[in-house]
Amino acid sequence: MRKTFENLLSSSSFRDASVISIAALLIWLTAVESDLYERFHQYIIAHEDKELDEVLIAFLIVGLAGYVFAIRRLLDLKKEAKARSQAEIKARWIAYHDFLTGLPNRRFFEESSEEHILDNLKSDAYSVIAIDLDGFKQVNDLVGHEGGDYLLKTVSERLVAAFPGEVVVRLGGDEFVVVASGNERERIREKCSETIHTLTQPMTISGVHVEIGACTGYACYPQDGDSLKSLSLCADIALYAAKREGRNTVKAYQPGMSEQLKRRAELERSLRVAVRRGEIIPHYQPMVDLQTGEIRGFEALSRWQRNGNGAANVSPATFFPLAEEVGLIVELSEQVLRKACLDAARWHGDVKLSFNLSAALLCDRLIASRILMILSETGLDPARLELEVTENALVRDVDLASEIFAALQAEGITIALDDFGTGYSSLSQLSKISFDKIKIDRSFINSFEQDETKYGIVKTMISLAHGLGIDTVAEGLETEGQLLKLKELGCKYAQGFLYSEAVPASQVETLMEEFALSDIKSCG
Repeated sequence: MRKTFENLLSSSSFRDASVISIAALLIWLTAVESDLYERFHQYIIAHEDKELDEVLIAFLIVGLAGYVFAIRRLLDLKKEAKARSQAEIKARWIAYHDFLTGLPNRRFFEESSEEHILDNLKSDAYSVIAIDLDGFKQVNDLVGHEGGDYLLKTVSERLVAAFPGEVVVRLGGDEFVVVASGNERERIREKCSETIHTLTQPMTISGVHVEIGACTGYACYPQDGDSLKSLSLCADIALYAAKREGRNTVKAYQPGMSEQLKRRAELERSLRVAVRRGEIIPHYQPMVDLQTGEIRGFEALSRWQRNGNGAANVSPATFFPLAEEVGLIVELSEQVLRKACLDAARWHGDVKLSFNLSAALLCDRLIASRILMILSETGLDPARLELEVTENALVRDVDLASEIFAALQAEGITIALDDFGTGYSSLSQLSKISFDKIKIDRSFINSFEQDETKYGIVKTMISLAHGLGIDTVAEGLETEGQLLKLKELGCKYAQGFLYSEAVPASQVETLMEEFALSDIKSCG
């Protein structure tokens, strides 16, 4: 539009100037040919009484004024054209750049021609690097939105410094993409590793020391794709694979990754359907008192038999992390907990229900009130509910977890520290949070009766728990030899295949009856 306006202006001005110039030339030639001025002058002298000379002067003044007005109008039009051009340039810049960081945005990356983007590169060979930050949400929650904005600006500055002269784009949120010169895989991998090291350097925001992680996936031209668009898709697929492996990971695109992504997408769709239909249900593994041999509780373990009709089960280690990634974990956890509480409310006696809380739930300040609401709806006594949490789940926000547990314990719910000893801050967690029970991870119980190192660790854990007045539960009990050793050490409870695998709700009562009558009780 701007060019059209300028062309119109310039063509109109040129036409007017041409017409005026031709008219002036014709008048001049006519005047010269006919001695027009001399004749007109003689006529004015002969008719002095008509004041024709004054009239002529008036016409000359008006003509001069019109000429001056025309020049000023032409200058105004040029000024207006320049202002409109600058406004359109600014509007286009705003449309194609991120307001916070000043980097090109997703619209620029998707709408600009490939040639326009690649013109900025130093060579015809290039790579696309997809970058995603790890832990940004937690930092944003910790330092607020202004602090989060400062972090994103800092990350943007570090990326621009890491890729001078290259195309750095902020796609949105904590996602970035870089179109970089060169397509040598090893060199690009090294560059990605250096970039992660740069981005993860600690920073201080509002007096708070914070750190983030980053994952990158990259694809190279022409090995992985024949266009910028196809390379971008490949880099995204590689980034997804990197994020699945964990924090600060670099992945190059491999052809097989596309198939993995398709399988993952299919599994995600199936998971959404399963949650909507309530197909993921709890099974129950007994927790036995080692001194009396009685069942004291059942741990609820989620089971998903995909598509039914005898289809293979999907492991909780697969679908629970996926539920967290796609935002289904809260709905899924509450759904399974509600079913478990309804089942437990029908059990006789004071047998407890143990349920594991995921890390995502511990970031929700309202989780305590929602759990209490579920107990109220199902009629299960809070004193019969035990919530388990892993050490790694506490790392996100220990103070918030402590507040949540205190509110739950005030209602009679007990809290157990699951997989004790597998995290990196076991003693720290015990000092900050009041636990009612600790569960010794199966990795320590496995063959500990023959392994002196494992035996010493288990013995120390049980002694520590006794000193703190906390009960212990051994997970993964499989042999009578393990059972005898645990009794000698003073372990309070155990669960594992020696007693039973996890069973559906319909078999719990039968299991308790059989257990009470069988010789297995004598094993205790």
